[in-house]
Amino acid sequence: MSSEERDKEKSIKVSSPERDNVGSFQSEPLRSFNTSLPTSDHQFTMAFDRDFHAKLGKFWAFSPASLTGTYFDWFIHLSMLPGKQLSLVESAMRKSMNLIDYSLWVTSGIKTECCIHPLPQDRRFEDKDWQTWPYNIYQQAFLLTEDWWNEATGTVRGVSQHHSAVFPFLTRQYLDMWSPLNFPFTNPRVVRTTVQLKGVNLVEGAKNFREDVTRYLKKEPPVGMEKFKVGKTVAVTKGKVIYQNRLIELIQYSPLTDDVYGEPILIIPAWIMKYYILDLSPHNSLVKYLLKHNHTVFMISWKNPTSKDRDLGFEEYLNLGIMEALEAISTIMPKKKVHALGYCLGGTLLSMAAARMGHKKDDRLQTITLLASQVDYEDAGELLLFIDESQITFLEDVMWEKGYLDASRLAGTFDMLRSYDLVWSKAIEKYLLGKRLHFTDLMAWNADTTRMPYKMHSEYLRKLFLHNRLTNGRFTIGGRPIALNDIKTPIFAVGTQKDHISPWKSVYKIHLFTSSEITFLLTSGGHNAGIISEPGHPHRSYQMSTHKKSAKHLFPDEWFERTPHHQGSWWPAWEQWITEHSTHKEAPPPMGQPTKGYRILRDAPGLYVMEK
Repeated sequence: MSSEERDKEKSIKVSSPERDNVGSFQSEPLRSFNTSLPTSDHQFTMAFDRDFHAKLGKFWAFSPASLTGTYFDWFIHLSMLPGKQLSLVESAMRKSMNLIDYSLWVTSGIKTECCIHPLPQDRRFEDKDWQTWPYNIYQQAFLLTEDWWNEATGTVRGVSQHHSAVFPFLTRQYLDMWSPLNFPFTNPRVVRTTVQLKGVNLVEGAKNFREDVTRYLKKEPPVGMEKFKVGKTVAVTKGKVIYQNRLIELIQYSPLTDDVYGEPILIIPAWIMKYYILDLSPHNSLVKYLLKHNHTVFMISWKNPTSKDRDLGFEEYLNLGIMEALEAISTIMPKKKVHALGYCLGGTLLSMAAARMGHKKDDRLQTITLLASQVDYEDAGELLLFIDESQITFLEDVMWEKGYLDASRLAGTFDMLRSYDLVWSKAIEKYLLGKRLHFTDLMAWNADTTRMPYKMHSEYLRKLFLHNRLTNGRFTIGGRPIALNDIKTPIFAVGTQKDHISPWKSVYKIHLFTSSEITFLLTSGGHNAGIISEPGHPHRSYQMSTHKKSAKHLFPDEWFERTPHHQGSWWPAWEQWITEHSTHKEAPPPMGQPTKGYRILRDAPGLYVMEK
């Protein structure tokens, strides 16, 4: 190649991400491919394919290749099992005859036993009118259809383990669309309401639908969110931003008591959420609760990433996030250890930081609290349904041009995991019954979505979900593997019973990978509502026990059976644990340390939390 040709090649900046043999990223120079001629056919086709996937991703939530592979894996194996086919034909005929027999009896007004009953956790058919004609026939037909498809998709020998979980899930999503609850003439509650209100509910529902679609197209917040303003009605606990870098603002909250425990608390939320889930309204703010109980509280507020932040990965989140925050706290409160709390992915990052600090003999952490946080991703729940090589590659291409994962795609993924609760039941209320849902502070926070930077999200999916590298010693920060066994700090881990993002049995696995004393607490509720469990919150309970270093390991089911239940919020139990690991009380620390670079920049909640 001549020097002229080499100069020409250098002038055209089109390249692809370089991956090692397990998918880690080394460089990310490409931004877009449509401005100049590629240097090679390979680079051109890769850039062309990325752009094609990005456009396809606007209409498809899943990789079409992954969906097709899943379907054909099931179909081909089923086609090679004539015995299974005969069994399915027999099952379909038997279910059809049972439904016909049942329909004849109930149409004649004669009570008879149902063909099939909803599962105990199925709340869709709780209305008593589902037991009356003709709705009982609709219900039975739908449940029998669901049951048949479960037989057809869930027990086909030879299908890969991943596909044997994905295909039944996708089938359930499709069948949920055709549930008799979703249609005005087959849902008894809708029919009853329509008769009572003479159709006004359908008129109001049409108005609600038009308003929601209009707001969606204009990218406006949902109806009801206007009542919750960050810094005015939510995230109102007083404090100051005393440090800022390109990734975080560090908030130091104003004390509410005359004296405080010697060790401050640093809260590390996940960057897939705004921090103020832990500082919602005054009555359910964990931050305010801690301040009232004589604790000094610091909070990390993550930046909502843009295209300029595409190259931020786990190493940047650890160094610019946790380590910079600890440095600030150590300057403001010298010689004081820190109670560190991490929520969800923030807890995973905190585990990495604690392991690295343990290896370096950095003893600034007094305790570690992990809220609904996983370190092992082998049993990470239904989110694993969205994770395979095809899905991740497709998602990387979708993120490539903008440099981040759009918030709506992330929210849509979580909604699919609980489609009835988060999609269909809400649609019935709003569009068929004509009601506006009571909008809460937690719902407003949930609608205040964030983005995920390209590199970090790709590392998250590949290194943790796909390859589970953290617990097998192959997750590196700064070129060195993270060894969770280096954590010697006492741990308080919280799981939630109905968590569809971080299943509690997966959270419980922290026992297997550290040699620390671990106090594990299991609370009622889900991933968010279970954590926001202030004292006085109705219908809350928890189980808690401490595993000493020398004690024998209990598996999750054994632990659940042996550990006593307690009624009420888990917050007081955790706060007491923090207090037991704290020293004497003293005067509150100063707000910031201006002479050492930590001056008051602005009032809480700061600027980063306001970014859309």
